[in-house]
Amino acid sequence: MTQTPKIPAAGLTRRHLLAAAAAVPMAGLLTRRAQAAEFNYKLATGQDPTHPVNIRAQEAADRIREATKGRMDIKIFPANQLGSDTDLLAQVRSGGVEFFNLSTSILATLVPVAGIVNTGFAFPDYATVWKAMDGQLGTYIRDQIGKAGLVAPMKLWDNGFRQITSSTREIKTPDDLKGFKIRVPPAPMLTSVFKSLEASATPINFNELYSALQTKVVEGQENPLAIIASARLYEVQKYCSMTGHVWDGYVMLGNRRSWAALPEDVRAVVIREFDASGLSERADIAALSQSLRQDLTAKGVTFLDVNRELFRAALAKTSFYGDWRVKYGDEAWGLLEAAVGKLG
Repeated sequence: MTQTPKIPAAGLTRRHLLAAAAAVPMAGLLTRRAQAAEFNYKLATGQDPTHPVNIRAQEAADRIREATKGRMDIKIFPANQLGSDTDLLAQVRSGGVEFFNLSTSILATLVPVAGIVNTGFAFPDYATVWKAMDGQLGTYIRDQIGKAGLVAPMKLWDNGFRQITSSTREIKTPDDLKGFKIRVPPAPMLTSVFKSLEASATPINFNELYSALQTKVVEGQENPLAIIASARLYEVQKYCSMTGHVWDGYVMLGNRRSWAALPEDVRAVVIREFDASGLSERADIAALSQSLRQDLTAKGVTFLDVNRELFRAALAKTSFYGDWRVKYGDEAWGLLEAAVGKLG
């Protein structure tokens, strides 16, 4: 059985990620079973094998198999092997895959309130993020996911704060976004942020992003640094503006029937181990957000530090915050503002 190197969360670096990827072949981060398991489940992700999501998920799967004495075997399919994010969302609903790690921004197409965590310039730092996600707002979102026919019993994982990259221009102020052709995920909130700032926002699935940038269908995109690095987007982008305009998380979604089929003791192990790996993954992303800036600079990316307050102020002058408050409702918006303060 191939083992993923055990890397302390605080010490996870780009070099460690590449070493882990080499140790775990694409064929999945897929674990060979020594014996037939009672429950054989699939976990699909959209991230490359080098991404902390896959490294930490594999560690959780290994511990789950051990703790259940081989009763449960979870195979991990990274890098959209089983389809695009929107395809996989349909598959986890139908039971084609049992688990799917999906960003809140894409989940919002099915569970609209999941997108509230992506509200433009809402979260100033990680302390505020986890106060909300591990508190009442996170509970509220998971409850709404349940009403949509899925389960989400685990803590949210971290996708990171999103930054803007470009191949054509430096984005330093809100004015620089006007007319800028930027790819966004097929996510209503992110489309709204950039349209409100007068950019030309084009929704494109992640598995088509690299080619869209390479062929200049769009000039730029926005993603956390860990995604920019692991997906090698630096090869087709020149500038990176540290806007931190949106925080994005990952929700571990489960098919309701598959989850109900697990005995209570197995479910408890799954929650415990994925939550433990989730906390490690959070620390990985926070650390990488610092170390990857140096790494990407060496690869030719020019970083631009911007005044985030200028962008937030420009957004506040539009109907953005008021419109989304109406869409989410006073209860959800009140939980958000309880964590982050008054918006708009």
